[in-house]
Amino acid sequence: MFIALGITLFYIIFVWFIFFKMEWLKFNIAWGIVSFWVGAHLLLIFLVALRFFQPFSADSHVVRSTIQIIPKLTQPTILTEVLVEPNTPVAKGDPLYRFDDTIFAAAVDNASAQLVSAQQNAKILEQDVIAKTEAVERANAQLAYALTEQARYANLVPAGGARQDELDRWNEQVAEDQAQVKQAEANLEKANLAQASQIDGVNTGVLQAEAQLKQAEYYLENTTIYAPEDGMIVSQQARPGLVVGEVRLGAIASFVTKDNPYILATFRQQNLKFVKPGQPVEVALDLYPGEILTGKVEAVWWATRQGQYLPSGRLPGFELPKLPGRIAVQISVDVPEGHTFPAGGHAAVAIYTGMGKSFEFLRRINIRLYSFANFIRPLDI
Repeated sequence: MFIALGITLFYIIFVWFIFFKMEWLKFNIAWGIVSFWVGAHLLLIFLVALRFFQPFSADSHVVRSTIQIIPKLTQPTILTEVLVEPNTPVAKGDPLYRFDDTIFAAAVDNASAQLVSAQQNAKILEQDVIAKTEAVERANAQLAYALTEQARYANLVPAGGARQDELDRWNEQVAEDQAQVKQAEANLEKANLAQASQIDGVNTGVLQAEAQLKQAEYYLENTTIYAPEDGMIVSQQARPGLVVGEVRLGAIASFVTKDNPYILATFRQQNLKFVKPGQPVEVALDLYPGEILTGKVEAVWWATRQGQYLPSGRLPGFELPKLPGRIAVQISVDVPEGHTFPAGGHAAVAIYTGMGKSFEFLRRINIRLYSFANFIRPLDI
């Protein structure tokens, strides 16, 4: 900085000494053009230093995250109450909108009844297995008795101790009891299969009913929309009587969040050669003329739309852009207590890279002049 000032000062003294003090050369239009041309190039030292070491941007705006408020309902539903005033801060969890819940409350009641029915059916399946098990035991006991009698008569008939028709009757009884055992065992297997329809020890019918109840309760809860974060609704257009549901494609409001606002400033690409996260920043917010806010670089967004191509069957044309793509820099700002930091607010930003420190005072003067100029700019009355 001092070298640049010394060279400039020496040049001014040199021109004064040659043309005006000693009058060795006569100052005319030609010498005036030459002197101005050389002097202008000396001033480029300051311009280059400021552009690279203390980049400045007047294309800067406050950015706040917005959340689209979209009702999550399964069918067209009437908005019954609007519980929030526009431009009024609300806390996370505060109710914003309430919709007619008649159908959704009925769905919860129906799902609750289905769950009770499924739980009863699960108990019935348990009792059915017990009953079928007892039936198998009775059938086996009857078969065992019939086999015992069949064997006894088979020994008595050859010895003349019993008639042949008695043995034939027990033979028929054994065959009949064997069929009853097979039928009882088949019934028990079916009952066991029905009871075994479980996931993690819970009957699938009960699980299905519980899932339907949770879904019904979810949509019933969504008949009231709550604030997702601290913030506010800026433009309140929703009114009672509005019908929303599965036929609505857009949001009914935009919720502007309170936390983590930042400034997004765009710079010419060559001005960001030495910019890195963490470097100090000064901000002149148009809302507060004459004030300078401090901050730091959070990130440099090393991407622009000009560097993006979407999948397409058309070949790129590679037309030259009208203007080179500018790169955005995300900046966090230390906002004083009581100051408003509006989304979309315009500002000027100066980044101090730490290089060329002797030139910093020029940029600090520059941004302060911008801030004080906001008292009269624009010049409308």
